[in-house]
Amino acid sequence: MRLQEGQVAVVTGAASGIGLAMARRFAAEGLKVVLADVEEGALDKAAGELRAEGAKVMARPVDVSERDSVRALAEAAYDTFGAVHVLCNNAGVGSGAEGRMWEHEPNDWKWAFAVNVWGVFHGIQAFLPRMLAEGTPGHVVNTSSGDGGIAPLPTASVYAVTKSAVVTMTESLYAHLKAEGASVGASVLFPGPHMLRTGLWESHRNRPERYAKERPRRTPYRSLDQWEKAMKAGGHEVEFTPVEDVAATVVDGIRADRFWMLPDSEHSDRQIRARSQSMLDRANPSYLESFVLD
Repeated sequence: MRLQEGQVAVVTGAASGIGLAMARRFAAEGLKVVLADVEEGALDKAAGELRAEGAKVMARPVDVSERDSVRALAEAAYDTFGAVHVLCNNAGVGSGAEGRMWEHEPNDWKWAFAVNVWGVFHGIQAFLPRMLAEGTPGHVVNTSSGDGGIAPLPTASVYAVTKSAVVTMTESLYAHLKAEGASVGASVLFPGPHMLRTGLWESHRNRPERYAKERPRRTPYRSLDQWEKAMKAGGHEVEFTPVEDVAATVVDGIRADRFWMLPDSEHSDRQIRARSQSMLDRANPSYLESFVLD
């Protein structure tokens, strides 16, 4: 797909982090951008910044876990700009689950699935029929993670399960689009290859009451800065990937019709090989034994 001036890109989770970087990059390419996010204050700020940079922007508060909210976003996008060419289902949350899987609260799973899995599905159902009906080139990008999308980090198992689901959903979407001979492509995005400075660590700030935790946490939520300090104190230097690099990966991937938006990384390649070899050998997942579950 050629990205051209005047096309329209929709990005969920667009008020900060990866989503805002993608929106800013699309605007720099001349696209009109539709910003969707559950956090209204941050959304208004992001939209104002992009407009000040000369972008044509529509911003709308959206809870991607709610089907009607995403359908209303699609209606508003088409009413405002008349078309959608790029859809980035990017909104995501961490679950806040503690302890072993059998100790998790059901609401931790319900909330993570509502946003990370159902949110992607809602985006596909709300936008794709119209994108296909237009008959013009388009692209859908679903944000996954190396945690789950490649191999799970057991200490964040709920998040990993949801991001694994996004990979399978996108693979299936790709096959369905090919079977239809559609001019719309599909990709799965693995942000990285290193850590990212995003609001994912503070997802609990937007947790809705219907998915509230049922008991107090045993330990306080830890911010990214606190985690980074703890890692450095343990002698581990943390490397970060700028969110702008992730946005560049997306733009390059759309142009190349690249399904796996997976940056070069020896670490990721080792994980892929180890997991694949374990499956081929019908062996136990020894590649998980290096993780310490504390």
